[in-house]
Amino acid sequence: QIVLVSGHLDSWDVGQGAMDDGGGAFISWEALSLIKDLGLRPKRTLRLVLWTAEEQGGIGAEQYYQLHKENISNFDIVMESDEGTFKPSGLGFTGNAKARDIMKEIMALLQPINVTDVYDNADGTDIDYWMRDGVPGASLRDDLSKYFWFHHSQGDTMTVQDPNQMNLCAAVWTVVSYVIADMEEMLPR
Repeated sequence: QIVLVSGHLDSWDVGQGAMDDGGGAFISWEALSLIKDLGLRPKRTLRLVLWTAEEQGGIGAEQYYQLHKENISNFDIVMESDEGTFKPSGLGFTGNAKARDIMKEIMALLQPINVTDVYDNADGTDIDYWMRDGVPGASLRDDLSKYFWFHHSQGDTMTVQDPNQMNLCAAVWTVVSYVIADMEEMLPR
């Protein structure tokens, strides 16, 4: 059984892609790194996917889906960060009511950093195939007030990234992915 965390590596042609979507790739990598460094071993596999060709129509996501869809019942949740890594506020979530209630309980664990909201509908070109077929999905929600200042521009460089805000995003990604991966049962569908 698999809990998938992800971001994509491709950037827009005029920028470096540090925020879109290097930040999402980084926090996904960091989540797994933190869990390993803490010596935690969840019941399910945590899988990191760094998508390619998202900007060219989600070609990498479609290929991955085609290669793994026969095991769709083993995918517990698919998570994608693709709207920057600014100050997080919660997660967008796509799933049934029972799964949403569980997600709200998980997000309550993040009260100490004030990131507890569960919004309707996860977004993400790279996880849409899975959610369309009933796999629960989550996407990071953060402060988008500056996102389009840098999105697909020459300004999308590492100077956009705030290490403290990225750490908060990585904390959200780590807690959510680990807790889901270590639950007794998979999220209900």
